[in-house]
Amino acid sequence: VGAGCQAQIWGDLVPVRCKHRGFSGQHEEALMTELSGLVQKVVKSSSWWERHGVDISILGCSFLLLPAGFLCLRSTQAIPFLAGVLTLGVVHHTLTVKGSHLASHNALTESKSWGKVWAIFFIELCSAFTVEQATYNHVKIHHGYTNIIGLGDSSTWKLPFLNRYVYMFIAPLSVPILTPLVALDLLRNVEWKAALRTLCCMFLGLYCHYWLLLHVSGFQSPWSALLCMLLTRSLLAHPYVHVNIFQHIGLPMFAADRKPKRIQLMSLGVLNLPRNALLDWSFGHSLISCHVEHHLFPSLSDNMCLKIKPIVSQYLKQKKLPYNEDTYASRLRLFLQRYEELMVHAPPLTELVGIQ
Repeated sequence: VGAGCQAQIWGDLVPVRCKHRGFSGQHEEALMTELSGLVQKVVKSSSWWERHGVDISILGCSFLLLPAGFLCLRSTQAIPFLAGVLTLGVVHHTLTVKGSHLASHNALTESKSWGKVWAIFFIELCSAFTVEQATYNHVKIHHGYTNIIGLGDSSTWKLPFLNRYVYMFIAPLSVPILTPLVALDLLRNVEWKAALRTLCCMFLGLYCHYWLLLHVSGFQSPWSALLCMLLTRSLLAHPYVHVNIFQHIGLPMFAADRKPKRIQLMSLGVLNLPRNALLDWSFGHSLISCHVEHHLFPSLSDNMCLKIKPIVSQYLKQKKLPYNEDTYASRLRLFLQRYEELMVHAPPLTELVGIQ
């Protein structure tokens, strides 16, 4: 469970005995305040380019690559065609994963009005989902109750009726189809004006993709265009699903009435993966190598999460708090070996000894 802790399993309860025994709520709040002060100094001394410009530039570059991707698909030769598929696939995930994630946290701008515009554009138009439900489920629930059983425990990613190999290697291909279907079901929970806006944006985004494949890329049949849409939109679906389960499931889970304070909750229940050029670009640092930093300071952009990473990691280790890190391959082996325990059965509860 991280540095300085030792876990013992007693039935359905996992009491985690920490060397920092006797941590009081006041002490943990003081630690979070101190760490926040260190991070705020870095943020205030950073330029607009560092706070927002770097990530906006990545998203902008992705848009500029769209014409090249669609034109490459016109080729009858394998290499240019595959280059087009790869380009459109990476661009799609950069806009829908990185762009939507940053927009949901209003991390692309300091203006709430522009933040709403970017959220509608990236989440609804590009990703075919609903802003209200994406913000509620991700920001309010997942971040507000990280690893709390029944709330932010990542259980929505579990499909216990699937075996390990189907879930890990075949099911991700259905993400482009399931995403708009889930969004349509969730529209029952939003106001009719928001639902109508979402439906229009979803239709516009999907139809534009389809139209460009027919009229720019030169696809001759609707079915071939739809198949290409599925291929490009699922190109990085496997790491997308894997990352979302690797970084929380299998780590300590808590009952809502026994959860620790924020700094200990995030240090125990969140894990960083190593840097990866492709995933850093398309998913963003806050979802890959800076996930701990992102959960502690969710309003920061990907570039700022990367900038504060040395400060956060050094501080947590200095205070004998966990700082979880593991490789993608190691987590993949773990989930394949312990799939039923992690993805089928209910997780054991964790109780920290010494919390007052």
